[in-house]
Amino acid sequence: MKSRLRKGLVAAVAAGTLMVTSCGFGGGGSEAEGEGGDTTIDMLVPSYSDNTKALWEGVVEEFEAANDGVTVNLQIESWENLESVLQTKIQSGEAPDIYNGGAFSAFAAEGLLYPAEDIASEDIIGDFQESFVENESFEGTQYGLPLLASARALFYNKDLMEEAGVAEPPKTWDELYDAAKKITDTGTPGYGMPLGSEEAQGESLIWFAGNGGGFGDESEITVNTPENVEAAEFMKKMITDGVTQPDPGATQRTPMINVFAQGKIGMVYALPQTVGQIDKENPDLNYGVANVPTNTGEPATLGVADRLMAFKNDDDKQEAITQFMDFFFETGTYVPWVEAEGFLPTTKSGAEEMASNEVLKPFLEMLPDAQFYPTSNPAWNATDGAFKSLMGQLEDQDAKTVLNQIQAKADAAG
Repeated sequence: MKSRLRKGLVAAVAAGTLMVTSCGFGGGGSEAEGEGGDTTIDMLVPSYSDNTKALWEGVVEEFEAANDGVTVNLQIESWENLESVLQTKIQSGEAPDIYNGGAFSAFAAEGLLYPAEDIASEDIIGDFQESFVENESFEGTQYGLPLLASARALFYNKDLMEEAGVAEPPKTWDELYDAAKKITDTGTPGYGMPLGSEEAQGESLIWFAGNGGGFGDESEITVNTPENVEAAEFMKKMITDGVTQPDPGATQRTPMINVFAQGKIGMVYALPQTVGQIDKENPDLNYGVANVPTNTGEPATLGVADRLMAFKNDDDKQEAITQFMDFFFETGTYVPWVEAEGFLPTTKSGAEEMASNEVLKPFLEMLPDAQFYPTSNPAWNATDGAFKSLMGQLEDQDAKTVLNQIQAKADAAG
């Protein structure tokens, strides 16, 4: 079956030129329950790419063929529409049985979700990276099954580094500073630091994690800790000494990565998907990917994960939901799906399977040490907004003042 599924997914990707739109619960029938006691699972997922629809349809087809009597009705929505569609379904008493999304703690707090142990086998749950399991838990109980991961790694322009006399990609902050200065001295910005409203919180967490800091957890938001302040002070030093691009406070991540892809900046923190972007837009770019430099040299990075969760609609469906989860997260099914979407696996077996991919190796190496946004904390949304609006002021204000302002916003929302 593994071989057949891989071929099926490849064929699905080839057919993925179809437009991905809201297709309704139409993957296997329109009735909530099939005939003769058959079980129908309603599944709501977002579109990650033009391949998403075909990839999920390939998985559903293989699952249904292997599980007589179970039908999966698949609905795909854009990220812009996903949450509003979900809320409408919940309010009308028609929540999907399986949902692929981001935030989950509010649903767990209301008792709407199955615990993970009720919808997946011990082997599947035990295969997830520990750092992801912690991020899928609310009040000590795991509810989400981490679906896919994204992390940040250091992308560096080999030609610019060679021209500047930098022999190896930096491993520590001091080495990053020195490399950025040497590249800047040749006339090209050495390091790209995006502190604009798109993802100031992401850039910040990379630096904070690299000094043993972070944003806290579901019980407490921590912004102005000594570790975070020290990291922000080093970020400010990079800006003040002119080894970054001009005006980091107004720089957005996406256009900055585009500048790197054009060969016009020395180093940036970027995503696994950036590899595909460069291959498409500038395949001649001579670049490398390395672990995130940290203050101590120990691995740390920002991790982002989406998840599968199951709503408690009908206990008669619980067994079928578990069958689907176990089927999907089996390595032969899961790894081709993740690879085709351009993300990283959340499972240990998936990481081992993809370990031979030299380009993704730094991402995979850092996943066990990744830090996540404390999305289960009710004050996180306010904290996130405060980073996006205030962190750019690091150019003109001292680091502690900026972090104190963000902490005050978090405290007020807590």
